[in-house]
Amino acid sequence: MTKFKDIIKNLDKPLFLLSLVLFVLGLVMIFSASSVTSYMSGGSPYAYFLRQGLFLLISFIICIFVVKFNTKFYGIVSNLLLIIFVGILIMLLIYGSSINYAVSWIQIGPFTLQPSEFIKVIMIIFMARFYEAQEKRLNNFFVAIIPLIIGVVIAFLIMLQPDLGTAIIFSVLTGLVFFSAPVSKNIKARVIFLFVGMLLLIGVVLIMTGGSILQARQLERFNFTRPCDRLLDTGNQVCNGYIAINNGGLTGIGLGNSTQKYLYLPYPYTDFIFAVIVEELGLVVGILIILAYMYLLYRILKIGRESYTNRGALICYGIAIYIFLHIAVNLMGLFGLMPMTGVPLPFMSYGGSFTLCLMVSLAIVQRVNIENRLRDKKS
Repeated sequence: MTKFKDIIKNLDKPLFLLSLVLFVLGLVMIFSASSVTSYMSGGSPYAYFLRQGLFLLISFIICIFVVKFNTKFYGIVSNLLLIIFVGILIMLLIYGSSINYAVSWIQIGPFTLQPSEFIKVIMIIFMARFYEAQEKRLNNFFVAIIPLIIGVVIAFLIMLQPDLGTAIIFSVLTGLVFFSAPVSKNIKARVIFLFVGMLLLIGVVLIMTGGSILQARQLERFNFTRPCDRLLDTGNQVCNGYIAINNGGLTGIGLGNSTQKYLYLPYPYTDFIFAVIVEELGLVVGILIILAYMYLLYRILKIGRESYTNRGALICYGIAIYIFLHIAVNLMGLFGLMPMTGVPLPFMSYGGSFTLCLMVSLAIVQRVNIENRLRDKKS
């Protein structure tokens, strides 16, 4: 294990400070966005704020231990964790109880955990370790696609919950990490061919069944264009998000002064928190947050490019993809460019599972950077 003085000295300071600023801003906005909902439901207006603060504190403590271990250790642990969480996904389907139409959550006292969120990060570490360990056998097609086969099984289990949004994000994440791996172009081309064939097959099945294999609420999500024409129906949430953004203008109406959080937006502190941010702080702040995301992703990719190992590089690329997908899917759903899927916005949305996964992911990236810097000093 690395000493704490070496850890602090070799942290990527811009990434650490930017992450800290975004987490603090997110905590402030969660308090602003959730206070009305919490009070109207008979609770304290500080309830979500205090819970999120607790999530951040617990996550930070875990990260202190995570960042001390070499990334080789992560790879060994990821194999065991992958087996455990696949087992949990199976157990959820058998014994789980439905929350918001899906059996995606485990109840632990007053808190709930989402196993499918943890398995995204575990899969990144597993794939990074796998492609490093099997580096000399990656010219074998069946060896190279083993993580993809495992990913298909996991995505299928998540889809059965049913959580179509998380299943799609997990599938895209796994696929993009695969294409970032040191696998030959010939094998990647064959995988693309198989993927296109699978999409065509799914399309044919949906057309022949008239979409009957999907639930009615899932089919409704595909009707996402012109939401304000369906204000009293399926377009209610997104249209109220538009109203919030329009209310904010360039400079916002002031912190805590959002009108759309007064039960117009059903989850103003999770899926639609960016709309509340723009309404209260303005479009300028919204754009600055997006620019901050871009710089954060740049720092992660930079650390990956500078890594001395394929393991470290693939970990960073995978985590950058993981964060980017959450940003893109959340904001595209908010802006009506794709169906809403209930995906949290990094740093801003309330939630213990995603907060822990995000903070641990950033700690792992920092660990890769520490190993890069320690290696620089030796060479």
